[in-house]
Amino acid sequence: MGDVAISIKIMPTSPEVDLEKVKNEISTIVKVQDSKIEPLAFGIKSLKILVVKPDTGGGTEELEEQIKQIEGVENVEAESVTLL
Repeated sequence: MGDVAISIKIMPTSPEVDLEKVKNEISTIVKVQDSKIEPLAFGIKSLKILVVKPDTGGGTEELEEQIKQIEGVENVEAESVTLL
């Protein structure tokens, strides 16, 4: 088995959420390879991250649930998963 690259979109609970702080907390769960903050509308921004982790099978649900537990995170969506 190899590694997988996972692109994840994270939506905050409000425009006041510090997305850099959220990214730092995610970094304690999994190594973040790349990140960017994208404006959406009405002052709301999303955080997009790229993580690389071993392919253990079972999908991304466990990682998504761990990220959802972080304060200020409303929604987590794996946008793409690529085998490296």
